[in-house]
Amino acid sequence: MKNKSLVIIVVAILFFACDSKQTKTTSDESKNTGYSVYFNGDIITMEGDSAVYAEAVVVKDGKIAFVGTKEDAMQQTGDDPTMVDLNGKTLMPGFIDGHAHFSAFGAQALTANLLASPDGNCNSIDDLINELKTWYAKNDTTKTQGWILGMAFDDAVLKENRFPTKEDLDKVSTTIPICITHISGHFAVLNSKGLEMSKITAASVDPSGGKIRRLAGSKEPNGVLEENAAFPVFLPRFSPREPKLVDYYYDKGQDLAAGFGYTTVNEGMATDNQEQMADYATRGKLKMDLITYINYRYPQYLHSEWNSKTYKNHYRIGGVKATVDGSPQGRTAWRTTPYLIPPDGEKKGYNGYPAFKDAELEAIVDTAFKYNWQMKAHCNGDAALDQWLRAVNKATAKYGQKDRRNILVHGQLIRMDQLDSLKKYDIIGSFFPMHTFYWGDWYKKIIGPEKAQQISPIKSALNKGIHVNSHTDAPVAFPNLMMVVWCTVNRVSRSGDIIGPNERLTPYEAMQCITSWPAYQFFEEETKGTLKAGKLADMVVLDQNPLKIDPMKLKDIKVLETIKEGKTIFKRQ
Repeated sequence: MKNKSLVIIVVAILFFACDSKQTKTTSDESKNTGYSVYFNGDIITMEGDSAVYAEAVVVKDGKIAFVGTKEDAMQQTGDDPTMVDLNGKTLMPGFIDGHAHFSAFGAQALTANLLASPDGNCNSIDDLINELKTWYAKNDTTKTQGWILGMAFDDAVLKENRFPTKEDLDKVSTTIPICITHISGHFAVLNSKGLEMSKITAASVDPSGGKIRRLAGSKEPNGVLEENAAFPVFLPRFSPREPKLVDYYYDKGQDLAAGFGYTTVNEGMATDNQEQMADYATRGKLKMDLITYINYRYPQYLHSEWNSKTYKNHYRIGGVKATVDGSPQGRTAWRTTPYLIPPDGEKKGYNGYPAFKDAELEAIVDTAFKYNWQMKAHCNGDAALDQWLRAVNKATAKYGQKDRRNILVHGQLIRMDQLDSLKKYDIIGSFFPMHTFYWGDWYKKIIGPEKAQQISPIKSALNKGIHVNSHTDAPVAFPNLMMVVWCTVNRVSRSGDIIGPNERLTPYEAMQCITSWPAYQFFEEETKGTLKAGKLADMVVLDQNPLKIDPMKLKDIKVLETIKEGKTIFKRQ
């Protein structure tokens, strides 16, 4: 009887040991030294022009070792792989944003949220004032350099349909400086104390490519700063340089990005904060890849070792950035035709304005071509794009056509004939279809219903053979790439209208816009963007398959896990 009991115990031990070996599902980094097999879910490889599924993905040493059937996967892994059961969820390549501003992600996570519904609560100026007061009551301003800060108010949605002014912000405080930014990222508003701290007075002169708005009939600033008047004021506030705050902001920014599935993030216009990002990387703090584009005013960084197609400690400089005009929803984008409703202080016939004189922009483009730097050019209005294309034409004639993969950022008000020029010069279109939801109804008012249908013409560009992708431009909106996908597929405005039905992409194309297509844009198609043997194990687990659900529910998809080079950097609790 004793022997029989012993046999039963031994068999039971062997059974449970065998079962454990077959169902081990840990994603603990300490177990990640051998093979990991991801299985039992919708695994979308993003290889090809239509959906390709696999039964299993094998990961080894931070790279994808195999993609295919589970049976074949098990042949690759030896005796004791880590089995990761997806439990029916969806596995895809990690997300890549075509254009964003990583250095401000932390501020987006930490400062007052002035977004209108459904992303926030600020639908009136009173709401905005109350939100700032509530934030101040709950937060320590030493973490914001002694300022009350808020991001992303939207005059197009505020019931007053106007910008707040210093008088409005003085209702929050007259003794503590306040700075808030417009949702476009092209305007700032200061209270009286903020103007004083920034040394902006009635004697201040408007900078080239920017404006200080004034009180009616006076030269006294009303608190609103446009474009090149705004950037020097708010950028240091929202992207601090103090070492004790840099890590705090960047840590929060990475956490925010990882929660939305990012494995590669980019800073679309770095200034001297490039030094902070490089230092952060050097100290091993980056857990995802960060590619930075340098403002043309800081060429010394473009001549540094960081300007490379190879990452060092997850960081590299990708090229140069020039902002050629402003914001279409803020009506500073430079158009060839006037806005139907000019902004405050402007007369009928106003069509925005450029950031550069022709010779200035030509010099910037010439330098980029001379050194073969990839260039990101922010052009929203068609006049701005005409100006950049003229400069590109001259530089191409001088230096020749090469695989530079220059990037048009936004292109909201691009004309259809300009798409042919993008194709001619092999310019990538990084479009911004989120505008169809946030400002589609506003565009119908300020540029007219017919023109509004043509904003972000991403399908027309794709049909012409132009390389395209979508982006968030965060912190203009939250870095929620599934919201980008939803907008790119549906193009539905706040009121429920479809803005440009012929410009909608399929769900698969929209997913390419945040995986394989931006990987190509960044010269990383050989290492990222699809699930393929030899590429980095940059992956994301979603709670639903975006190719199988109602397209109107795409924005509700949640990121369950983000995996960078085989290591989990986010897991939803």
